Amino acid sequence: RRTDAAAAPSAHRLSSSAPAPASLRASAYGRRQRSSAMVARAMAAEIIDGKAIAQAVRDEVRDKVTAMRAKTGKAPGLAVVLVGERKDSQTYVRSKKKACEEAGIESFGTDLPEDATEEEVLAVVAAYNADPNVHGILVQLPMPKHINEERVLGAIDYEKDVDGFHPLNIGRLSQRGREPLFVPCTPRGCIELLERTGIPIAGKEAVVVGRSNVVGTPAALLLQRRDATVTIVHSRTPNPEEICRRADIVIAACGQMEMVKGSWLKPGCAVIDVGINAKDDPSKKRGYRLVGDVEYDSAAEVAGHITPVPGGVGPMTIAILLQNTLEGAERAFGP
Repeated sequence: RRTDAAAAPSAHRLSSSAPAPASLRASAYGRRQRSSAMVARAMAAEIIDGKAIAQAVRDEVRDKVTAMRAKTGKAPGLAVVLVGERKDSQTYVRSKKKACEEAGIESFGTDLPEDATEEEVLAVVAAYNADPNVHGILVQLPMPKHINEERVLGAIDYEKDVDGFHPLNIGRLSQRGREPLFVPCTPRGCIELLERTGIPIAGKEAVVVGRSNVVGTPAALLLQRRDATVTIVHSRTPNPEEICRRADIVIAACGQMEMVKGSWLKPGCAVIDVGINAKDDPSKKRGYRLVGDVEYDSAAEVAGHITPVPGGVGPMTIAILLQNTLEGAERAFGP
């Protein structure tokens, strides 16, 4: 019986204690480098282009609004209520008005001062509820602390609740055999990204990181309605990495900068990153750059599909808002 050493040709037999010749070491190093590069290329995730998909949704909305105007002489109307003078909220409101204009949707707006009373805000909401030209009402959040947001949002007619936060819409979303009139924009945008990219949901294991009323909980409900097996990871979950590693789909919406690492992910999974955080970066003119709740570089080496930040989920939110407003008008005008 020959040993491995005996079986090897004597000319190429090397002592276990002697170092390999430099040429062989260099050759082996080169092979390892090429192998690592090939693995990295093989595992590099496909980027889900949120800008392109959002533009497709906006184009579809614009075409349907044009057809609606031609048929009925009417257009969808969106009313936005802003309380206070937060710069970020003002920026969001301007972007929504611009998006409405581009889609052919009529834009209405009321700006109230920081010290506006809750009753004044409720009066504005009531007026828009009664206005037949308004098919969607959005109250920009957050509002000043002295105003009860839950009371204001609950006062919006659920048939005009384009944010999808009214208890009746959320309640219907949570029940089988019930259909909400509106679904919250960002979670619906996440599902659109998956479906328009051709990523299967039914029968897959999905993990939502975060349980907020705005994104996490509705996203989990939407995945469940599409027959995924859904787990929610939250601040009290003891083993988030282990749970995420089982998932075919991960939606990260926890508000924690780069919390989800590549080591948390199942190879080939789809990653939807809802987060947007400012990370210090002296190389940037602003001194920071935007990152998500997922550590993008490490995740992109493992995932099959991934959304970038910015340019992923963000553009979808306004696109779905326009779509929700259109659907509200279609119900109001009838077939």
